[in-house]
Amino acid sequence: MAPRGKSKEMPFLDHLEEFRMRILKTLGIVLVLAIISYMFSDQVFEFLQYPLKKGAPDIKLHFFGITEAFTLRFKLSLLIGVFLGMPVLIYHLWQFVVPGLLESEVKVAFPLVILATIFFLIGASFCFFVVARYGLRYLIMTDLPPNTQPVIGLGSYFSFLMWMMIAFGSVFELPVIAFFLGRLGIIHSRMMAKGRHFAIVGILVVAAIITPPDVFSQITVSIPLYLLYEISIVVVRMTGRKEKKFLST
Repeated sequence: MAPRGKSKEMPFLDHLEEFRMRILKTLGIVLVLAIISYMFSDQVFEFLQYPLKKGAPDIKLHFFGITEAFTLRFKLSLLIGVFLGMPVLIYHLWQFVVPGLLESEVKVAFPLVILATIFFLIGASFCFFVVARYGLRYLIMTDLPPNTQPVIGLGSYFSFLMWMMIAFGSVFELPVIAFFLGRLGIIHSRMMAKGRHFAIVGILVVAAIITPPDVFSQITVSIPLYLLYEISIVVVRMTGRKEKKFLST
């Protein structure tokens, strides 16, 4: 099957020019969104402190350098601009790539991108609204040395929160990764079903790594991860290459 568009007919320099224009348009949108986000940075700060207020409501954030608060506002605004501009980035990337793809590849790639984005957002949201508060409560308020009081810096808190959300968003990509590996024929549902006991051990290890060292947080993470593993088995059974060969024989 031939590619869908005229990408083969387009000279290499025209490809570069098209790519450059799409990058500039995307950067322009991200910059505008970042400026708007900076205008509402106070509200952003308030919202991002939600896990801390729920987990350790008596703790106040501090900044220690003259430029730390301004720098953090700038970084958060830019990060939000990139996040809000992600649909535009995906659109331009898709429009640049799709002319050279086969129709069968387009039917798979576009839903895969959408599902990957959705699962990442679900994982990051689960961390922000559920796990982070308990993690912060344990890490800040448990086993304090005698005659000490926690002083949490702005940069330290937001770095911890962002990395936690990225970790959870990445882990929640399990069904999407399973779909991709199943389509390639690397895994199949019977293999995954027989390996449940290994998967459970792996899930517990992952939960212990990405969560604070308290049992409640680890259980809170392990249960959704196991459910995602079961969903992955169903996904691979329905879409995997080896599954189709097995059923047809």
